[in-house]
Amino acid sequence: MDAFYASVEQRDNPELRGKPLAVGGSKERGVVAAASYEARKFGVRSAMASALAYRKCPHIIFIKPHFDKYKTVSDQVRDIFFQYTDLVEPLSLDEAYLDVTENKKGVGTATRIARQIRQQIWEETQLTASAGISINKFLAKVASDLNKPNGQKTIMPEEALGFLEELPIARFHGVGAKTAEKMNRLGIRNGKDLKQWDLALLTREFGKSGLHYYNIVRGIHKSQVKPNRIRKSIGAERTFGEDLKSIPEMEAALSRIMEKLQERIERAQSKGRTITLKLKYHDFELHTRSITLEHPTAEAALILANARVLLHQPEPEKPIRLLGISLSNLGDNPVKSYTQLTLDF
Repeated sequence: MDAFYASVEQRDNPELRGKPLAVGGSKERGVVAAASYEARKFGVRSAMASALAYRKCPHIIFIKPHFDKYKTVSDQVRDIFFQYTDLVEPLSLDEAYLDVTENKKGVGTATRIARQIRQQIWEETQLTASAGISINKFLAKVASDLNKPNGQKTIMPEEALGFLEELPIARFHGVGAKTAEKMNRLGIRNGKDLKQWDLALLTREFGKSGLHYYNIVRGIHKSQVKPNRIRKSIGAERTFGEDLKSIPEMEAALSRIMEKLQERIERAQSKGRTITLKLKYHDFELHTRSITLEHPTAEAALILANARVLLHQPEPEKPIRLLGISLSNLGDNPVKSYTQLTLDF
């Protein structure tokens, strides 16, 4: 979906259309969850500090997020996907992979399927979507970003290698800003440069990711579309309007965050063993602390108690701008205990 949260807000409020909009945060505090394309022209991006977004675009409009509404629209879009294929792998509320090798409607090409899906999304939600079509997930993802908003791009099998050689390294999905900067220092500016590096050199410079880079520039990405993705964690967090400076303030904030997390745990009907506390200081320094229980739990009081223990190990020495609690290692299996066996020979 194109600028999903922002587009939903503009759809539902005509006064916001055509104006630079940020969902989340405020003029003074917080983080941008989504930015309209009008705001992106000024360099505003998701995950950017709201204060920086305001400096880049002083006339930007900040809107409180409405996640229940976004979830409803996301469900509508997903229902459309399932009219074409059961092989749908959601990545988030606004993005998914579809395997349309065999499609329910018997449409002749994946390009035509993407066009039909985008048209149907527009007719049912009045929102635009973009699509990437190719021989594997990596190429499809890269292609999906090329003609945004409200466009699509097909990379045919015979075009894949040439396309990858010309692609700037920063446009490779999974190559972040810091990695792209390092690659540029090493003389790797596009796929053709990357292809000159053998596996041993890439592994030496980039560790385990070296094999991934070696494969993707050759069009090799064997990950299948997984329709039943296993959820890895459930969490809730909050950025505060004013930094928290005392432990009682922080403990009270954790209680309120736990209320939101409890709702999400109950909705997911899940349990977990690992409790993680996330702390972001006033200077944006980020820390996480975790504890793993012997048995999985969904009990709010137990999760909160452990989060408070983590808060004190050690107590924060600087003001806090964000706190979060997450539950991971999900499932019903307790930690197994093992006993060393003695054998007679």
